Amino acid sequence: MDIRAAAEPAGQAPHRTADLHEPGAAALVRFLAGRGPVAVLSGAGLSTESGIPDYRGVTGSRRRSSPMTFQEFTGDEANRRRYWARSHLGWQAVAQARPNAGHLAVDRLVRSGLVSGVITQNVDGLHAAAGTGGTVDLHGRLDRVVCLGCGDRSARTRLDDRLDQANPGFRDLAATANADGDAELPADRTAQFRTVACEACGSGTLKPDVVFFGENVPAERVHRCYDLVDASFALLVLGSSLTVMSGLRFVRRAARHGIAVAIVNQGSTRGDSLAALRLDLPLGPTLTALADGLGA
Repeated sequence: MDIRAAAEPAGQAPHRTADLHEPGAAALVRFLAGRGPVAVLSGAGLSTESGIPDYRGVTGSRRRSSPMTFQEFTGDEANRRRYWARSHLGWQAVAQARPNAGHLAVDRLVRSGLVSGVITQNVDGLHAAAGTGGTVDLHGRLDRVVCLGCGDRSARTRLDDRLDQANPGFRDLAATANADGDAELPADRTAQFRTVACEACGSGTLKPDVVFFGENVPAERVHRCYDLVDASFALLVLGSSLTVMSGLRFVRRAARHGIAVAIVNQGSTRGDSLAALRLDLPLGPTLTALADGLGA
């Protein structure tokens, strides 16, 4: 079955109400009803209704700079200073975000047993905040910090306090947040920012406990995701353009193994040709309609 719902006409608000009388939402209900367990792969588009911009979708187009790579971060102290200055401001938007209707609907589907597990490309922790246990945070979590020297992991809130003390008044600067907790900030504002070392070892470089561009997702984590996909009847992709291979590989694996793929995303994705069902609809109301329609 290949059903493609039309995107919103240009100029209209993207968050219209969806219900079971709409062809798109109803098609998703029919596609999943009475079938075996479903695995979910979520991306940045699921969190836009919580106020967090995405990378490549409607809100992602506002981003003016590229995310820092792992090689840039580890190779230059000036880059680390720039990263932490911008992240110290941008992180606040992530820390204050709350789960939206889409996250809550996914949690309903998990609790009802209709969804066997969630893989998320997001680093915002909003699935966990919605109450969804066992979520695989493919790219890590921004609310944790890791020392590249001794490996110690600590809470981001503690680092925030230390950076506030080292940079009084810095948090008062205005900045535009990005999906990864980064923020747009002029270079002259970052040059004087003071970083801090690991408290556990006293000298190690601190990094957010997330997978940067250019860094590999831990192999054990990837295999957990493969196992989840392999044990499912279908893979439901929510709010991901599948531009990077870290997410696309699960769609390709599902297709190779004869596991049905359904994609709900505003905008095209790299996995569209592999999807049995492709819907261009807002996620919050659509997933709420799905949960209602499946009795979750």
